[in-house]
This record gives sequence, structure tokens and C-alpha cells, in this order.
Amino acid sequence: MTTYDYGTREAGPPPTPAAAPRPGPRARGGSRLARAWRGRPEDPRWARPALWALLAATTVLYLWSLGASGYANQFYSAAVQAGGESWKAFFFGSSDAANSITVDKPPAALWPMALSVRLFGLSSWAVLAPEALMGVATVGVLYAAVRRRFGAAAGLIAGAALAVTPVAALMFRFNNPDALLCLLMVSAIYCVLRALEDARTKWLVPAGVCFGLGFLTKTLQAWLILPPLAVVYAVCAPVKFGRRIGQLLLAGLAMVVSGGWWVAIVELWPESSRPYIGGSQHNSFLELTFGYNGLGRINGNETGSVGGGGPGGGGGGRWGDTGIDRLFGSDMGGQIAWLLPAAFILLAAGIWLTWRAKRTDTRRAAFLVWGGALLMTFATFSFMSGIFHQYYNIALAPYTAALVGMGAALLWERRSEGGRAGAAASAVLAVTVAVTAYLSYVLLGRSPDWHPWLRWAVLIGGLAAAAGLLLTARLGRRAALAAAGLGLAAGLAGPVAYTLNTVDTPKHGSIVTAGPSVAGGTGGPGGGFPGGGRGGPPWMQNGRQGAGQQGQGQGGQGNQQGGQGQGGPQGMPGGGTGNGTGGGQPGGGQNGFPGGGFPGGGQSPRNGTGNAQGGQGQNGRPGMLPGGMGEGGRRGGGMGGLLDGQQVDAKVEAKLEKNADDYTWAAAAIGSQNAAGYQLATEKPVMAIGGFNGSDPSPTLAQFKKYVKQGRIHYFISSGTGMGGGPGGGQGTSSQITSWIESTYKKVTVGSATLYDLTQKASTKASTSSKSSG
Repeated sequence: MTTYDYGTREAGPPPTPAAAPRPGPRARGGSRLARAWRGRPEDPRWARPALWALLAATTVLYLWSLGASGYANQFYSAAVQAGGESWKAFFFGSSDAANSITVDKPPAALWPMALSVRLFGLSSWAVLAPEALMGVATVGVLYAAVRRRFGAAAGLIAGAALAVTPVAALMFRFNNPDALLCLLMVSAIYCVLRALEDARTKWLVPAGVCFGLGFLTKTLQAWLILPPLAVVYAVCAPVKFGRRIGQLLLAGLAMVVSGGWWVAIVELWPESSRPYIGGSQHNSFLELTFGYNGLGRINGNETGSVGGGGPGGGGGGRWGDTGIDRLFGSDMGGQIAWLLPAAFILLAAGIWLTWRAKRTDTRRAAFLVWGGALLMTFATFSFMSGIFHQYYNIALAPYTAALVGMGAALLWERRSEGGRAGAAASAVLAVTVAVTAYLSYVLLGRSPDWHPWLRWAVLIGGLAAAAGLLLTARLGRRAALAAAGLGLAAGLAGPVAYTLNTVDTPKHGSIVTAGPSVAGGTGGPGGGFPGGGRGGPPWMQNGRQGAGQQGQGQGGQGNQQGGQGQGGPQGMPGGGTGNGTGGGQPGGGQNGFPGGGFPGGGQSPRNGTGNAQGGQGQNGRPGMLPGGMGEGGRRGGGMGGLLDGQQVDAKVEAKLEKNADDYTWAAAAIGSQNAAGYQLATEKPVMAIGGFNGSDPSPTLAQFKKYVKQGRIHYFISSGTGMGGGPGGGQGTSSQITSWIESTYKKVTVGSATLYDLTQKASTKASTSSKSSG
């Protein structure tokens, strides 16, 4: 009977069989190509070809119909376009090549895309292809990390599970920062695991560099898994304790240097000659890091965020109820939850099986590293009260996939021992398969009209596989392999189906989700708030039964009466918001907030179908639901360009391009998404007043007047009444600029857009009329 000693496995890479002769120098050089195909001598002959097949399939999956998503999130694509034109914009991550304001993140995620645009020119593929290739690289690094300790089969299971996780397939085909962050975190864990084998500093320092670059990608989120990794190394590395601490300090120094050099330059650079730091209220990257992008994400106090700064009530934040079941809910479950229970079960099993191992055992250390990363991220995402979108869950995907691959391989080895230990391992595998199949049945059932047969096939196949695994000792090896294969297929069928739907559906806007529309959720094809006006953050849905009157609007002609707002210091008054593309008038409110919330944008060329009943905001939470959500989640003006860029018709594009080189900015608009569409259409700088939310105090009214007086801005693009006051509308910088322009300059209607020519002041009599040139 074959036995496996899980408690005495020594650190270091798997040994090369003694019978294999060491090749000479010439043989080594000539066999590199063969080794690349064949793999390591200790691997099965099928291992390396299977890896290449996995990577090839992942490449096809992530590149398939990639251009259909256009510029995806135009907020970041505009910054990529700017970085492709200006090295200064490249360095700072500016929204435009004239460097008026940066995006609300550090710029590292923009750099690969901007370099691609510099090489190949501006196109959807030039922007998105680097993201897809990052996804393929992440799958490859994950395979390598798992294979070293648990074999090629475990690595292949982990890599495949990551590749078909719906939220991973979504974000590796999108241009948000999460793709690069995921690659860096997996690379950091790989380096830590290599360092744990024989305490080599040369592997721990690159891990620190990965964390530093991760900080320049998405600030403090990159350091979320740092504590468990540092603790595991401090406890398990095979050297004396003092040396372990010294190595960790050296890796920490590498992290600070690789992430801090850019921060130091930005903070020391004179404010007058660099762009404003988007997302901050005082032009400070450190404020952005520890406020809006830092602690504000945890406690909900996000000054400058959409809807204001301050935590929500009622057991959750403005971005959904918090709790241990949050990631299994209707709007989150289909993104990431498919294999989460399996990962938790197999993590517990792996630690149990290796519990009596040496302190330096690398298999147990691997479970602690991947498990610590999973638990830390899962807990944070489950209970954070600040901004939280479904696609953030990509951070969990590699940790989940690794634990599934490792745990399944370890239990499969143990089951072959027979006896009580083998029976227990088979039972755990069977329970894991059954739980995974049932969860898939539940998740697939949330889209009852979408391939309804699939959930039954998954459930029946999974239960049959679980039964086969329980009887593995009686059925023989071939039958056991068949049961395991059926269980793997049943566990991955749901994610695969969601992923295929995701890659076949174009994605646009700032908030995107994977898979089909689900009952009770905000997910669905497209972007923005899917579901034809049903979705959005929960803070936009409270009070739907309140007193606001239903808006009625068509093509910018909407009218509505907002409800009276009631709230605390951060109260957001309620009000109906109009359907279609109508731009309604806000009703009365308290605390300086307009009763209409986000009125219809009025200037969007898209025709939405939303139809919302406004309510009264209570206890600091607004009673508003934006109307005008277009089909498939495409905004129909309801958010005034806050979450999705504009489609620019040819007349407007020609108008903005005419004599554009005579100005620093061809135009200015409230909010980055409003500005981004016009900038991408014309490839000319368009100033994003107020940054992403329109709430940043940049530029001030005095600065904007100075730019206009100097002849640096040609047009102002009106976005209706929905944008421009910061968290509450009212007298913010954006609103002040809008009011001054509307009362001073000539209004020109071009196609579907309303422009103000900042080179022509309107006469007093003509200031309330418009001149049509379209």
C-alpha cells in the first residue's frame, strides 16, 4: 500500500529522479526548446502540453470579440489616450493631454495600455488587449505557483478555475485597474512561496516590488493580503527568526521604494505645474490614498463620492447590505461565489492534513498563504461600507482557484491510502462536489429563463459524482477518475456558462457585471446599472414608495416634481427623476441638497427606458432611483454622464475639431465620463471639470475664468442639470462654473448636444435663447 507522509516533506523544489543523468552544456542548450514543450522530468508527459493548451484556450477566450466593447470604461480610456499623446499625462495619469486633472487612482494600470496606444495607435484593441494578456499571464503564474508543491494536475485545475471565473473573464477584458492588480498579487504570492522553500532573499524582495507596484495600481487594496503573507513567512521560513525579520524588513524597503518614488515626486512637484489629483478635495495624493481610496472604502466616509460622504444606516452602506453572506447575494453571487464554499472546505481540509508537519513544511505554508489571502479579502469585502462594485471580486478569484486545485490534489492523494483516512478524504471530496453543485443550481436559478436545463444538469451531475466519490474504494481507479472528472465538470459548468455569456456581451461604463441578468440583482449585460433602470447602488433605491411624483420625459423635454427631502447632516432629499432622456427639474430639499437627486441628463443621445418613482430620503440616505437607464444597462441620460461616456455624433465631433489646435482644451464638460466620450471621439483634450463625480474643486471658478480669458478653452459642453455640485449639487465649484457660463456665453445646439462657445459672449437679450447650427 502506498503511503504519503504529509508531515515530513522537506522544503525545496521537487527532487529530480536519480536515474535521470545530468545533461552536459551542449545538451542543455539544445534541449531548451524540448524542455519548454516536455516540461520538468518529474512531471507527467501530458503536463506541459496541457498547460500550453490551457494558456491557448485562455488567450482565445479573453481576446474573443474584444473590440465589441469599444473603449469599455471611457473614464480610463480617455486617460490612456492622453498618456499616448503626452508623457507628462502618462506619468501623472491625467484625464487629458493638457493635464487639467488626473484619474482617481495612481497611474500604473494605465501605463501598459498607454504604451500600447503609442505603439499601435488609439483603438479598442490597443486599449484592451494588454488587459487580456495580463489575464493569460495570471493564469500561467498561478499554475506555476500551485504546481511546485502539489503537482501539474493541481496547477491545471487552479489555472482553469481562474480562467473561467466570470468576474475574472469580465475584468481581464476590461480596462479598469483590477487586471494588473490581480496579476501583481498572484506574482507576489508566487515569490513568497519560492522564498519559503529555502529562505532566499532574492525571492522575497521581488514580492515587495510587486506590492509596491500594486500600490501604484490601486493604492491600499494591494496591501490587503500583506499581513497574512508576512506572518506566514515570519513563522515558517527555514532560517533563524532574526534573519526572517531582517528579510521582511528588506522586502518592506523594496515595497516602499517601488511604490513610494512616484508618490514622492507627485507630492514634491509644484501644484501649479502638475494636474490636480482627481478624487481628492485638497489636491493631495496622500489624501486620496487614505481618504476616498482608503479608509473611506471601509467606513463609508468617502468625501467627494457620489451621494456624499458618510456611512449608510440599516446594517449596511450605501453600496449594499454588509454581512458574511454579502458575496453570495443576488448581485454578487454569479460573479465569484461558485467555488467559494469549495475553497473554504478544502482550505480546512488542507490545514488539517498538514497540521502535524514541521514548522517549515511548504505545503502547509502554501495553504496558509493562499488561505490567509482569501480570508482577509473575503472579510473585508463582506463588511466594508464604502463604495463596492461587483467587479471588485476579481481579487478573490486566484486565491479561490488555488485552494480548489491544491485541496483537491491533496485529498485525491490521501484517498488512495485506503482505510479510514482514505475514506475520510473521499467523503470530504464528495461533500465539496455536492455543495458546489447545489450552489451552482441556486445561482443558475436566479436567471430562470436563461438555459433552465443547465442548473438541473449541474445538480444531477454533481450529486452523481459525489456518490461515485463516496464509493471510490469499491469502484476502482478508473471509475474513481470518472467520478472526479464528472465532479470537476459539474463544478465548472456554471462558471463556464456565465463566462461564455460575458465574453459574448459588450461591456461599457463604470459599473459592469458578468453573466446574464439575475432576479433581484443589478447585474446583466452591458454596463452602467443593468436591467433597464432597476439597478444601481441600494442608496439610489430607498424610499421608492415616497412622495416624489413620477417623472415623464422624452428627449430632454422631461418635467417632474421632486419630493421634499428629509435627512440628517448628510441627508439626500428624494424626488422623481424622469424617464427616457428627460431632464426634470428638482424639487425642494433640505441641507442645501436638491430634491431631484440626479435628474435626467438631457444631453445623452441614447434613448433610455427607465421609469422611476421618487421617494423621500430618510436618515442620510436618498430616496431616488435614476430614470433613463437604457437597454442592456446602457445609460439613457439618467445619470448625466456620471457612469458612462457619451456617444458623439458626427456634427458635434466636427464642431469640436474645427480649430481645436488653437486651444489648450477643445472643450470642457462637467465630470470625467462626460468629457471622455468627446475626447476619445476627437482625440483632442477635453477638460473634466470636477473629476469623475464632478465634485472635485478643480478648477475653481476663478481659474476657469482665467483659462477662458486667455482663450485656452473653446467650448463648454452642457450636461443638463444633473451634474455639477459635488455630493449634494448646490453651490459646488462645478455648479458655479455652469451658472457663470450659462449667464455669460452663447448657447449653440449642435445635433444632440448643447454647447456654449466661450469665445462669444451672449447679449443680455439673447442670453436666454439658443441658436441652432445643427
